[in-house]
Amino acid sequence: MTRMVDLVADLGEGFGAYRMGDDEALLDLLTSANVACGFHAGDPRIMDATVASCVRRGVAVGAHPSFPDLVGFGRRAMDLTPDEVRTDVLYQIGALQAFATAHGTRVRHVAPHGRLGNLVATRSDYAAAVADAVAAVDPSLIVLAQQGELAVAARTRGLPVAIVGIADRAYRADGTLVPRSAPGAVIHDPDEIARRTVRMVTEGVVRTVDGTDLPVECDTVLVHGDTAGAISLARRIRDELTRAGVVIAALTEVLASRAGAGWCHG
Repeated sequence: MTRMVDLVADLGEGFGAYRMGDDEALLDLLTSANVACGFHAGDPRIMDATVASCVRRGVAVGAHPSFPDLVGFGRRAMDLTPDEVRTDVLYQIGALQAFATAHGTRVRHVAPHGRLGNLVATRSDYAAAVADAVAAVDPSLIVLAQQGELAVAARTRGLPVAIVGIADRAYRADGTLVPRSAPGAVIHDPDEIARRTVRMVTEGVVRTVDGTDLPVECDTVLVHGDTAGAISLARRIRDELTRAGVVIAALTEVLASRAGAGWCHG
């Protein structure tokens, strides 16, 4: 059977006069976008423009909710209650949905950002809070997650789940990401990133920092748009996947193909 995968990146991550990455160029290579919703980045003008650009290119719009941490770009741990996490995520999805409606589309998925995204993989209370928020807004929303607590919580609530493979981040043996504060957390060699991505998608494994092969599922590949050479790297990833016989497709198509083949994320 032909392998299919979605390509997604975090977009709209500027604020006011500040911009991060070349979103317009990156959008030409993507099938999905995680759009910042104002808590770690993004303001109403940027959200509006980003959604409009996604609609023009047929790229699926997804919410990228965060801890309320503009200063730390959502990458700092915050001591929030589960109810604060739930309502913060509700608020951010709702904000992006307004812009999506204004541009004739809707939010298709939710992908927690930064430190929140890391914690929901291991903290069941935060994972339940995010899943409850998503289910309350729209049970058809796809939850983007690594294997872990959020994926479990989402499936328990009957939400569709897409497992994310992160092209340029180092994995630990337990499946979690190496913290950004640790050496080697972010991989910069384009050749290595391309090889890792193709293996994740076609072989279902990724090489961890301790040298072992970790089984991974990969419905969507996350490429970062705010690093040096991001556009050429994203193009390289797309080209290498295509060369390996992988079809780049919308996330809804990828999940439908998995279901049709009887594949199950466990």
